[in-house]
Amino acid sequence: MSQSPAALVREFHRAFGLDARSSPTEVSPELAAHRGELLAEEAAEVAEVSVEGPLDRLAHELADVVYVAYGTALVHGIDLDAVLAEIHRSNMTKLGPDGQIAHRADGKVLKGEHYDAPDIPAVLRRQGWEPSGG
Repeated sequence: MSQSPAALVREFHRAFGLDARSSPTEVSPELAAHRGELLAEEAAEVAEVSVEGPLDRLAHELADVVYVAYGTALVHGIDLDAVLAEIHRSNMTKLGPDGQIAHRADGKVLKGEHYDAPDIPAVLRRQGWEPSGG
């Protein structure tokens, strides 16, 4: 793929006249609800196919979730790549300096004593976001 997911979704939104903002912005409750419905719809399809298969359909539905998530971020003017980088930075702190990893019984990686929570407000402020009420 020669373009990032963000660039591909931006191209789609521009081509089809859909909302796209360049800095973090609150949107109308109606638009926010619509984006939430789209995400829920795609997530439900992933949940269904992840159990029943086949693998090619799972790949399709996972990509649809990512596409809609990037579209929702674009509608809100959020640079999702930057947010993901901050989440990744934070998640990597779950690995302690001794290399020990704590897992829940189902395999989920747990937060250790060295965990550093993501600072998403700082990421959004660097993108031009000004929190309301403060």
